[in-house]
Amino acid sequence: MNLPGWVWAVTIIAFIVMIAIDFYLVARNPRDPSFRECVAWVSFYILAAVAFGLVLTGTAGATYGGQFFAGWLTEYSLSVDNLFVFVIIMSRFAVPVEYRQKVLLIGIVIALLLRGVFIAAGAQAITRFDWLFYLFGAFLIYTAIKLVGPQQEDEFSENVALRTVRRVLPTTESYHGASVFARIDGRRMVTPMLIVMVAIGTTDLLFALDSIPAIFGLTQEPYLVFTANTFALMGLRQLYFLIGALLDRLVYLSKGLALILAFIGVKLVLEALHHDGVEWAPEVPILVSLGVILGTLLVTTVASLLKTRRDGRRAAEPAAVPTGGATDDGQPRASEVAMAERDAS
Repeated sequence: MNLPGWVWAVTIIAFIVMIAIDFYLVARNPRDPSFRECVAWVSFYILAAVAFGLVLTGTAGATYGGQFFAGWLTEYSLSVDNLFVFVIIMSRFAVPVEYRQKVLLIGIVIALLLRGVFIAAGAQAITRFDWLFYLFGAFLIYTAIKLVGPQQEDEFSENVALRTVRRVLPTTESYHGASVFARIDGRRMVTPMLIVMVAIGTTDLLFALDSIPAIFGLTQEPYLVFTANTFALMGLRQLYFLIGALLDRLVYLSKGLALILAFIGVKLVLEALHHDGVEWAPEVPILVSLGVILGTLLVTTVASLLKTRRDGRRAAEPAAVPTGGATDDGQPRASEVAMAERDAS
């Protein structure tokens, strides 16, 4: 895609305006958003991404449109998986409910900036070093295998950036409203609000270590990589409140993501072999990639909901009361007691 500079400028400005409006609404009225509000915002961002993809398809062609949709769906599903850790971070830092929107929004902005640098570096590296496709493909397959294997308890560990902030900047012990700075005994200090924002932003960058190679496996166009990532992160704040209580029901989410990452990893290796002149290695069409991603997400979601519903019904069923004999603690059954009383009478 040979895009003029003004297309990039208009796109970036549009995203900045959307984020600014979002930030204004959050700063004006900090609160725990309602379910209806979250549904409206998530729907808006999803429709905006779909509209962008349709316009892209009409102007640049079905190939680029398909690459955007495949990349956006992959990044969006990986972002949903990130919400598990965001929930843990919020709980660990005991963020007041009314300020969680602001924390998530600033954290997402930090993540967008860091991902932008990562995407630019990745795009330059791929154009110069074709062998990176083999490395990215192998890394995605390795990540998929780890997701399929035994899962440990979700936990949050402080990364280097967060530990550096804690060590360099004096931090207050408690929150001071939504402020990131406070003056204590004449000394200017940062509050835990800044620490948790850094935690959200930098932790998301760690997740980008697999999501960025994944989207580069679907498209090598920096513009599509950037817009797909941005649309995936936009609305993540509202999605956190919308499905936070439903995350435990998506029991097969990690398995579905593992299949998607493994597929993209194999696709990367095959395309690298094809470009290197290996005749038997095919190029996987983008429509096939889109179908695999959509099908996997659909099956994963439906299977997860069916399993949790079945498990819920089993848990709600009353335990059967056996007749005759003694109870586990050696006491006679209620039926035997009643029979003995009747015989005695």
